[in-house]
Amino acid sequence: SGLDGEPKMPEGTIIFLNGTSSSGKTTLALALQEILPEPYLHMALDQFRDGMPAKYRGLNSPEGTLGAMGLNVVPVMNHAGAHTDIQFGSMGCTMLRGMRRAIACMAQAGNNIIIDDIIMNDGFLQDYLDALEGLNVIFVGIRCPMSVLEEREQRRVGRFPGTAIAHFESAHAHGIYDIEVDTATQSPEICAEKIKQFVCRSGSKPTAFPELRIRRR
Repeated sequence: SGLDGEPKMPEGTIIFLNGTSSSGKTTLALALQEILPEPYLHMALDQFRDGMPAKYRGLNSPEGTLGAMGLNVVPVMNHAGAHTDIQFGSMGCTMLRGMRRAIACMAQAGNNIIIDDIIMNDGFLQDYLDALEGLNVIFVGIRCPMSVLEEREQRRVGRFPGTAIAHFESAHAHGIYDIEVDTATQSPEICAEKIKQFVCRSGSKPTAFPELRIRRR
């Protein structure tokens, strides 16, 4: 039973939107909230980032500073050219681990959740697989070509150009989704409808997270 003797609520469904910065995850999450028959809570990395103390949100902060310990926005030059990387220090990684488990607790309490996040590296994916073990997760790949991402970044206020390129390959490196949408060729409403059909279709069982766990064992 649940609190005060009430019957325990069934666990909620999680729709995990994964894609690079500027791929349209947040717009799609809001569109999904409008058309899904059940209520879904939107839980985004940006919300947890904004809850961090300002002094832990660095802008090219040197190693050892508070900005580098939290979330640090760093210019990088490598084979991909000049771009902007998002780097998490010890405090930032602790926040991320807590975020993923907060999402799990919300779903375990009966809430349906839309996750709006980026799988920036393999460790982030593994921690999501651990944190969301036993929960119903529909893993959605949000695709968008680099040319469109760069154009969107230039139009977005407060968004550093070159952020998307830093995670363009790593975000989808695992290669498995339950469903994928292309936000460059289809409107948020059409993409949302496609995801809704998967969510609401009788017998549609998500297999991406279970398959990823099997591959890693």
